[in-house]
Amino acid sequence: MPSVKQIIDIVDQIAPFALAESWDNSGLQVGDPDWQVSKILVALDVTDKALTEAEKIGCDMLITHHPLTMSPEKQIDFSRMPGSAILISARSRIAIVSAHTNLDKAPEGLNDYLAQKLGIFCTDVFLADAMRNESLNEIQGLGRIGQLGGTMTLEQLACRIKEKLGISGVRIIGNPENIVSTAALCSGSGGSLTNHFLDSGMDVYVTGDLKYHEARDIESHGKSAVDVGHFSSESIAVELLETRLRQMFDAVKYKIVINTYDQEKDPFLTI
Repeated sequence: MPSVKQIIDIVDQIAPFALAESWDNSGLQVGDPDWQVSKILVALDVTDKALTEAEKIGCDMLITHHPLTMSPEKQIDFSRMPGSAILISARSRIAIVSAHTNLDKAPEGLNDYLAQKLGIFCTDVFLADAMRNESLNEIQGLGRIGQLGGTMTLEQLACRIKEKLGISGVRIIGNPENIVSTAALCSGSGGSLTNHFLDSGMDVYVTGDLKYHEARDIESHGKSAVDVGHFSSESIAVELLETRLRQMFDAVKYKIVINTYDQEKDPFLTI
């Protein structure tokens, strides 16, 4: 059986950890690199429920998109997160590994996958890394920009996104009749890149977690946006990771069972 370290090396080939933002916490969250791995659970978030499921079905590793922690903990309380997750991990020898902004930025990573889902034909990176490898002609960096495959109204685009992501609603910014044909896209929380969108020349911005004043800025510039929510833009990371891991494991002949955790729901409810 491969070790935790060998699985981490596979994840590094899918989404190089060197691409992660400096503030990020991708990689091994909890566990021993020498533990053996025969069964993996893939999830969006490290939660008690996901770890309990991993424990129940006998997994040796939980691989997630979002990390267990984003900043140092001053104390580890086993009665609450993240201490409760650490307790389950240690008790049942379940290593926790996360691929966060490295998966967002990687070629054929989360942003490319989201664009593919939404029918956006990528032409470049939205915010390219400073050390972009031009010799490989790789699309590497945060977000993507591209073509919608035709001209449509903002309302028509919003309906298409709802259908493709299987969600009941999105928030739009701008006149529903605005004509759009080009898009900037950023999975997760893309509000910090609003000014970059306004300077990009793209017609519409597709992302999640836009704030009020960011929405006002987009509106005042006569631009459009579709806020699909953080969860809806990134829950597809689970199926992406499952697919890529299966491909990589088959290539190196690792006999590992991969399960996906399908009980996660958007924490925001509309009533």
